[in-house]
Parts: sequence; C-alpha cells; structure tokens
Amino acid sequence: MAEIRQRFPTENEEAKDKRSEEDDAEPLPQDLGAAGSLPQGSDKTTEILDSALANLNPRWRNWVIRGIFTWLMILFFAFIVYLGPLALVLLVFAIQIKCFHEIITIGYVVYKSYDLPLFRTLSWYFLFTSNFFFFGESMIEYFSVLLNRNNFLRFFVTYHRFLSFSLYVAGFVAFVCSLVKKHYLKQFTLFGWTHVTLLIVVTQSHLIVQNVFEGLIWLMVPVSMIICNDIMAYMFGFFFGKTPLIKLSPKKTWEGFIGGAFSTVIFGILLSYVLLQWDYFVCPISFNPTSNRLSMECERHPVFKIAEYSLPETLDGLFTLLHIPYRTLRTYPFMLHSISLSLFASVIGPFGGFFASGFKRAFKIKDFGDIIPGHGGIMDRFDCQFLMATFIHVYYTSFIRLHNPQKILQNILMLKPDEQLHVYNLLHKTLMEGNLINATDSML
Repeated sequence: MAEIRQRFPTENEEAKDKRSEEDDAEPLPQDLGAAGSLPQGSDKTTEILDSALANLNPRWRNWVIRGIFTWLMILFFAFIVYLGPLALVLLVFAIQIKCFHEIITIGYVVYKSYDLPLFRTLSWYFLFTSNFFFFGESMIEYFSVLLNRNNFLRFFVTYHRFLSFSLYVAGFVAFVCSLVKKHYLKQFTLFGWTHVTLLIVVTQSHLIVQNVFEGLIWLMVPVSMIICNDIMAYMFGFFFGKTPLIKLSPKKTWEGFIGGAFSTVIFGILLSYVLLQWDYFVCPISFNPTSNRLSMECERHPVFKIAEYSLPETLDGLFTLLHIPYRTLRTYPFMLHSISLSLFASVIGPFGGFFASGFKRAFKIKDFGDIIPGHGGIMDRFDCQFLMATFIHVYYTSFIRLHNPQKILQNILMLKPDEQLHVYNLLHKTLMEGNLINATDSML
C-alpha cells in the first residue's frame, strides 16, 4: 500500500525528509496553485482514542492507530466474505466509487477557479456509463439465463453493448458542446484525467468482480497477500529498517521490503491450504437452471485437487544421500501457484503504491483522503490491490481457466427451442464422426 511508513525517524530526520521531498517535488504551475488548497490526509481520530493515546509519543501513537484500524478493516472484510459473493461485489462497487471520488476531487480542486462547465457532472456520468458496460458484461457472462427470464431485463441483455455505446456517445457529445474557447487545454486535460481514472479504477474493479465469480479464493488469497505484505513490510521496516528503498517513498526500506516478501510467501501457502478445505471458497458462483437458484457447488477444478509430483533429480539425489524415504510430493497445485502469486504481491505489487506516491508528490499531498485514521483515503489502501487484481485475472485466464460446460449450456439455453435442437443435432453428428458415441444412438 502507498505511504506505509516502514520506520519512524526522529523529529530532526522527519524535518530533513520533508525538506528533501519539497526539494525533489516539482513545483505546481502557477495556474494550479491558484485553484486553492488540495485535499490533504490527516491523522485525526475519535476523541476517546485521542484521550487514550495522549501519553504516547507520535511514533508509537501512529503505530497503535494503524494497528487498530488495520484489524477493524480485516474483521469487516471477513464479515463481508461471510455474507457471500454478491456482498463482495457490492463492496467492490462501493470502494470503486470512493476511489474515483478521491482522484476526481483532486482534478476538480486544481481547476476549480476556472469554473470549467460540466467537469464533475460528466466525470460521474462517464463513471456510470463505464460501470453499465463492464458490470453488465460480467452479469451477462455469468447469469445470462437468469436475466433472460425477465422480460424487462431481456432487452438490456440483447442490446447491452449498443446501449453502452449510445450512453458514451451522449457524454462525448456533451463534452464537445461544453468546450470554452479560452479553456480548451484545461478541459481536454481533465477529459483525459477522467478517462485515465476510469481505466485504473473501473476496469480493474471489473476484473476483481470476475475473479469473485470464478471462486472466492481468487479474491481472498491475493487481497490477503497484499495486506500481509503491507503489514509485515511495515513491521520489519519499523523495527529493523535502515536502508532506503526508493526515493518516491523515502520511509520504505530494503529490510521492510525483503521481510515483507518472505512473510508473504509463507503466509500465502498457509492461507491457501486453509481455504482449500472448503468448496465455498473454490467453487465459482453460477445459476443452476434445475434448482432455479444461484449455486456454489461444483466439481472441483484440477488445481484444487491433491496431485502427486515427483521430486527433481537434484533433490532426489540429495534425499537418497540423506536416507530420506520421500521421493514424491502430494499437495494441492494451487499451493504451488500461490508462490507465484505471493512473489508478485511482494515484489511487483508495491509498485502500485510507488505509483500512487509519485502522483501524490506531484500535487504535494500526503494522502488521497482521511477517511481511515492512520491510513489515509480508500485509494491509499487499494492502490496495490488494483494492480494485483489485474495480475490475478491475467494469471487465471492464462494458466488456470478451463472451458466451463455450465457457461456453454447457459448460452445454448438462451437460444430458441428450434435453435437448441439444431445445436444438439450438430453436436450429435460431430460426436459420431469422432467415434465418441455409437452410430446406433438415437438422433432427433
């Protein structure tokens, strides 16, 4: 996560770091400065908590506050998981809206003094349009049969992409009509700002939702890995950090980075083993036409079944010399995949935080907001999560996903009865030609 203080320097060091950051940061253009103060994060908490921690020095006060609200967020996330996949989708949607609000607010404040027409209105309109397209695509892909049973929703399913395109074109036309001669450059800058924000927030939220529908484990493991890496990098840096890691985040250290990576790999393996014991976490959510309800029951994907692996020749020879009788390893393939996921979470994932740090330094702000005491805004907590979600989706579709007969059946059930019979006849003929069924089998 962005802006994680892996060690807390003395007051003199803090002043030195602050001066260094101010020297390194590029000055805002004069017209940006005229827009007024940008949103700044703060360390405000409740009065009760402030009173309880009044005797602590700032270093340990911040440590305690971060710890308290970290556990509160973890418990809240666990409760949402307990409620099920649809609750998780709603949570993702809420987080997406807040992240979009925090980023767009910065652009609005920067250019507020110019009174640019329709900037905020069009930004939120494009957010609605993007969600209509992406979330609609997900719902149609996974629940097309259920949606088609409703006459009202059938229209939106059939013409979803045309409606999405029409909504976007309407916003595009409104933007062109809102152009003001003396502010062309600023308006196009904000138009690009909005679309880049949509790309970062909405597109990756869509991938998170798809990960949820493929099985809760594809959300819980990567999210937990990022959280673990965040916490352990902070802890190792807090107690052992001495060597600076990157200029964008002066308080991050190599000790925290390495300690966090090692902890994340171990944690990922252990968490994967625990979650693999329940079908609730590994089965994708689907609509069962027979029972007429959403289902999370399935025949497990091979990656979630115990498999036997032969040891590499080097280890086999070493075990022979040491008289160790084991020559094979029996484990869940997903646990081996979890090592790859944890390495990405701990090595590449933090660069999402570095990217956010660079963005904040460009506008000389500490955090995107102050909704979470000790942590900042929602975007401060989810900058790495978005990057991780994209990797999980790419990894799953590249190395894990198999053709899902249930989805194929849903597409067939959406056809008219005579079209369904035609598909059956074509399939029957193809199977006979491939000698997969007997030629004497009845055919409609």
